[in-house]
Amino acid sequence: MNVEGRRYRTIWLKEENPAVVQIINQLALPHRFEIIDLCSVEDVRRAIKDMYLRGAGLIGAAAAFGMYLAVLEAAPEGGGGDPAGFGEALQRAAALLKNTRPTASNLAWAVDRMLALVLRIPGGERRERARLAAQEIADGDAECCRCIGLHGAELIRAIAEKKRGEPVNILTHCNAGWLAFVDYGSALSPVYAAFDRGIKVHVWVDETRPRNQGASLTAWELARHGVSHDLIADNAGGHLMQHGMVDLVITGADRVTRRGDAANKIGTYLKALAAKENGVPFYTALPSSTFDFTLCDGLGEIPIEERDPSELRFISGKTAEGRIETVQICPDESPARNWGFDVTPARYITGLICERGICEASEAGIRGLYPEGNLAPLGLGGAVPEGNLAPLGLGGIH
Repeated sequence: MNVEGRRYRTIWLKEENPAVVQIINQLALPHRFEIIDLCSVEDVRRAIKDMYLRGAGLIGAAAAFGMYLAVLEAAPEGGGGDPAGFGEALQRAAALLKNTRPTASNLAWAVDRMLALVLRIPGGERRERARLAAQEIADGDAECCRCIGLHGAELIRAIAEKKRGEPVNILTHCNAGWLAFVDYGSALSPVYAAFDRGIKVHVWVDETRPRNQGASLTAWELARHGVSHDLIADNAGGHLMQHGMVDLVITGADRVTRRGDAANKIGTYLKALAAKENGVPFYTALPSSTFDFTLCDGLGEIPIEERDPSELRFISGKTAEGRIETVQICPDESPARNWGFDVTPARYITGLICERGICEASEAGIRGLYPEGNLAPLGLGGAVPEGNLAPLGLGGIH
């Protein structure tokens, strides 16, 4: 993504000091563009937990870099052999990171990959191999999202042809753009790919209460890319579908079972119900690292994070004077409950847009893309659309 003429990913290693992980501070957006340094496992834990970074793919990449920092902390530079307590220190770091956000699959997937790799590497090679492995996970996430965009753009192109040049109206919920991944995004990647091909698109952007990721992040991204969009209230989507103003719904996902049930930001289920009622195609876009092949029933088995009620009771914004302030929007005595996700059953999902293609939201459909019965290495096994791979080693391109 380009920001003010400069190319960015959402996470990278600092060019002059690869022991520092840098991220775009999403809590500062859309009013300030700010880069912050993460120098320890604790920094990464706090960044994930407090949502300085968020989004399934980016959380996974950040966790991978967090495990790399854990190696740096547990294994002194230049040291060989096996430092005392190294394995225990890595296990503690893994548990710390995995406990930050329970719903997204990508986090545990990345941590487990890093842990299994590092524990079998000889002592003298650990630091560099851990760095390369974390970078590979980040690069793989970006490449998967690029491919999702190519596949999803074909859906948009087909609708555009039927509309004879009229804009294709796409509704999305929360933020599943480049800020939610290392680059490109999942739900928004097809939008960007279609727009870059000259296809007319317009995006309805749900505000996505209570943290307003649609209003603060998705709208900001689309504006940076020049894509036509309108911010709408979360409850407006059904009305737009009733009046034929939505051609396609695309959302992201934080965990998808092997049968196609999808957990995503709270409110997604209601959009799926409205889409079904009004005959609007509803697609979920995800890289294969978001699948959890150990789960069948999304409603019964996907853990749903309940977050701090203050996110619901308070809201931040910019005043007329340009100050960023936080205000309370409910009575002092009113408690709140803040579930972060809901589950959309597979029967309401028209299809899944993955890096290997588009499939039915069913066990048979998913197995058709992933016959090996497990995640392909970095999600890139199998057919990948033509085109150059995303450039590797992009640390320091800000």
